[in-house]
Amino acid sequence: MTRAAGLERLAAFLDGAGADYAVARNTDRGPDKASTTSALSPYLRRRLLTEAEVVEAAIAAHGEEGAEKFVTEVFWRTYFKGHLETHPEAWTGYLSQLEAQRRRIEAEPGLRRTYAAAVEGRTGIAGFDDWARELLATGWLHNHARMWFASIWMFSLRLPWTLGADFFLRHLLDGDPASNTLSWRWVAGLHTRGKHYVARADNIRRYTEGRFDPDGLDAFPDPLEEDVPPREVRLAPADPLPTGEIALLLHLDDLHPESLPLGGATVRRVGGLVVHAPGASAAVRAADAAAMADALERAASHFGCDIRTVEPDWAGGLPVVAAWTPVGPSAEALPDGCARLRRAWDEAAWPLATRGFFKLRSAIPRLLS
Repeated sequence: MTRAAGLERLAAFLDGAGADYAVARNTDRGPDKASTTSALSPYLRRRLLTEAEVVEAAIAAHGEEGAEKFVTEVFWRTYFKGHLETHPEAWTGYLSQLEAQRRRIEAEPGLRRTYAAAVEGRTGIAGFDDWARELLATGWLHNHARMWFASIWMFSLRLPWTLGADFFLRHLLDGDPASNTLSWRWVAGLHTRGKHYVARADNIRRYTEGRFDPDGLDAFPDPLEEDVPPREVRLAPADPLPTGEIALLLHLDDLHPESLPLGGATVRRVGGLVVHAPGASAAVRAADAAAMADALERAASHFGCDIRTVEPDWAGGLPVVAAWTPVGPSAEALPDGCARLRRAWDEAAWPLATRGFFKLRSAIPRLLS
């Protein structure tokens, strides 16, 4: 999990599956076949690669028309980030409901058995069980498989969505609070109220090329409901950048310090704040640790500064600066007084992500120009 590995993955995608992305991206051929998607999300989640450079590379390789679908999918990630920034109750509400559902598992043997069968891949539902085991083994699922899995979890197994979102967040190598939480809410019919995603056997059969043909799915479920949706709040402004010498604090939401808009500030020290998702698997923790180590080494080389262990006095009295911490574990752990910088990409796109995706999607040509 390094920037160099991400760049290699990007080049391989553009030379291979990128040309057929628009046509083939919904097809899940299984973990033993070449991916029909870019599989860049673990690098984008940690910003070992930035959205801007990935989009620029795709357009350079395939032209604006050829890269359009891929570029749109990159902006979906940006949309989810911006939407959670302006609807943070979607995250805090998820955490609160998750704790309540965990208590239910302890108290209700039937729910506990169904949950255990689901996360261990023992439900007897073709495809679903395979995806559960694939996630545990690899830390990865094709995006279409994630949608099918979430739909079956909620509408056929009748399991609480928050427990499924937690299962994903703990094991996915690209597990991201915004994309994960809001994707599960979207499948449930909570993000776009009343419009849910229903996994159907014929669709699964078609897009797995006949590998799976599940029986017993609920083909006509009602969407989930909630009493009060997360309220919209104003997007917080970025902090003023200190001048002179600073200490740069890296975190897992942005590990490309070389491209941060630091102005004339001089980085004298760099440290890393590693806050994993609650209950993160060993594979996720190892990926986070490798990504942070890579970023710290690059930062020390780029700025010509020392790497410091983040302790109470690690900054040595210098102002502490960090890239913007989106809603999630890193933001909750950021020390007081740390100035947060926001990239131009987020500054331009996030204000357009307060409602549905269409507003941001229609602005993509303008944003790119």
